[in-house]
Amino acid sequence: MNRTVEMIIDGKPIELPTVVGSEGEVGVDISSLRNKTGCITLDPGYGNTGACESAITFIDGETGILRYRGYDIAELAEKSTFIETAYLLIYGNLPTRPQLVEFSDVLTENQMLHEGMRFHFENFPPSAHPMAILSAMINAASSYHPNLITKREECFPFHAARLISQVRTIAAFSYRKAQGLPTIYPKSSLKYTANFLHMMFSPHPGEDCELKPEIVKALDLIFLLHADHEQNCSTSTVRMVASSRANLFASASAGVCALWGPLHGGANQAVLEMLEEIHQDGDDGTKFLNQVKNKSTHRRLMGFGHRVYKNFDPRAVILKQQCDKVLSQLHKSDPLLDIAKKLEDVALHDDYFISRKLYPNVDFYSGIIMRAIGIPLDMFTVMFAIGRMPGWIANYKEVMADSDSRIARPRQIYTGATQRAYTPLEARS
Repeated sequence: MNRTVEMIIDGKPIELPTVVGSEGEVGVDISSLRNKTGCITLDPGYGNTGACESAITFIDGETGILRYRGYDIAELAEKSTFIETAYLLIYGNLPTRPQLVEFSDVLTENQMLHEGMRFHFENFPPSAHPMAILSAMINAASSYHPNLITKREECFPFHAARLISQVRTIAAFSYRKAQGLPTIYPKSSLKYTANFLHMMFSPHPGEDCELKPEIVKALDLIFLLHADHEQNCSTSTVRMVASSRANLFASASAGVCALWGPLHGGANQAVLEMLEEIHQDGDDGTKFLNQVKNKSTHRRLMGFGHRVYKNFDPRAVILKQQCDKVLSQLHKSDPLLDIAKKLEDVALHDDYFISRKLYPNVDFYSGIIMRAIGIPLDMFTVMFAIGRMPGWIANYKEVMADSDSRIARPRQIYTGATQRAYTPLEARS
C-alpha cells in the first residue's frame, strides 16, 4: 500500500507520495513540491535528505548494520577479499570463479601507468601532499584513454578495472617520490594488496620486501571495510559530478578531493595526531582521558564514537581482531601504540565512555594498523581512497545506468541584499 504525507502551506494542504526502500526505510518524495507550492525544503548538510535511490549499500546506524549488496560486512570480512568485494559492489553479485579470474586478469593487465605519466610525477614538489598528487594524476590518466567519453558504456569494465588497479600504482609512486626513493613497478605475480605493499616498501628494483601474510590481510581488510559507506560526502560528490555526464576518472578525482577534507577521510590521521600530542605531554593517556571526562580543556577523543553508528561500528569490531594479530606479530615497541591500547582499554570498560557510546571506531584501529606497518601519516587518507574506489565506481555506474537521472542542481534560500542601484565609484564613501 502506497502511503502519502500531507503538508499544509499557507493553510492549503498538499499530498506528497512516499518511497519505501527494500529494508523498510521511508522517504517523502518532494520532487513536485516547488512546482506545486513555490516552496523548497532547507536541510543544511543533507542529514535528512535522500538525494537518490541506491541498491549498493545499506546502513542501520541504530543497530550497527552494514551490508554491501545485501551481504553482511562481517561475513564478507571473514570469507571474501577486497577484489572480490569490489566486483560485488560494481556488478551487484558475487563473481563466479571464471568472472573473478577475468576481473583479476584485467586488473593485472591495467596496473601499469602510461610511461608518459612518469614526467607528471617529476613536476610535483617534494612537499606535495599525496592526496593532491592522487587527484591530479587520476585526472591526468584519463587523457591517455579518449574512449572514456566516446565509448563510455562499452568500455566501462576496462576503465573500472584500470582505475581500481592504477590508483594504488599512483599512490605508491607518490610515496616513493616523497621519500626520494626509486620507483618500484608492480609485479604481475602478486595479488592486489600484496602488490601495493611491494611497490611501497621494496628497498629498490630487484630486491623485494618481505610480505607477511598478517600484514597483507590487515591492509586488504582495511580496503574491504572502507569500500563503500552509503551517501557520504565523497560518494555524493562522485554522484553529483557523474550527473553532469563527466567521465569516470574525473568523477573519481572529485571524490578524492572531497575525501581529503579532515572532517571526512582525515579521521584516522587525526587519531595519530591525538596520540602524538598525548605522548609529547609525557602522558600515558590517563591525564588526557580525565580531561575528556571533566571537559576541562575541551579535549576531543578522536577515533571514538561515530556519526552514523549509534551503538557500535561493525567495521571496528572486525578490525580490532586483525589489529591485535598485527601488533602481536610485529612485536613493535612504539609509545604511541601503547597509548592507543590504554585508550582502547579504558573506553571499553569505563562507564563514562560506555554510557555515551564512545567506542573505538574503524578509524581508530585502521590508524593503529597503518602506523604499525610503516605507512606514513600523510598516506592514511590515500589508503582510504584506494579502499573507497570500488564504491565510487559502483555509484558512478548506478547514475549512468539510470535513464531518469538529471544533472544535480540543489536549490538555495537567498539571504543577501535585495535589489539595489549601481553607485558610481566617485560617489562611494
